[in-house]
Amino acid sequence: MTATERSAEVLTAATAAFAESGYAATKTDDIARRAGVSQPYVIRLFGTKQQLFLAVLDQVCGRIEEIFRTGATLAEPDASPKDRLDTLGGHFGEHFLTERDLPRVFLQGIAAAADPAIGANIRDHFGRLYNLAKELTGATASEVRRFFGTGMLLIDLTALGVTELEADNPPWATEILENLGEDGI
Repeated sequence: MTATERSAEVLTAATAAFAESGYAATKTDDIARRAGVSQPYVIRLFGTKQQLFLAVLDQVCGRIEEIFRTGATLAEPDASPKDRLDTLGGHFGEHFLTERDLPRVFLQGIAAAADPAIGANIRDHFGRLYNLAKELTGATASEVRRFFGTGMLLIDLTALGVTELEADNPPWATEILENLGEDGI
């Protein structure tokens, strides 16, 4: 296996580990074990646990950007900004939210934002994604704020394991899920 392939395996293992245990509690030994490599090899590839986490965040946020760009191509050429946001949101829900570890890692990035390097990284990504949504849809700042607010709610629900209308959902979850379309995503 090439170093690039091994690096990709380590990133996949790290994504799962950080999604499961968070940044602070995840050990590079755990990631190495999941990837089937030694812990020194993980460090040789990425330097530190922080640098590995930043690489995972870059990959997760890159996936959101890819989903936004693809979603934007699905909107009708003459669609309104709101309809473009709705198309983007639908595509986001179908892809990012179904890749369970990605929303959890995104939230872990936000939770670890007190670390200066992680905070700078996640703020930069968040800002770029916000601006990209505005650029791709032509929506107003107010519309994009609402879109992101609803998107963050969906990320939270996904992290909580509440993604479908189920009979055993708590009433608050059913209420949120039944009324999502009213809020613009």
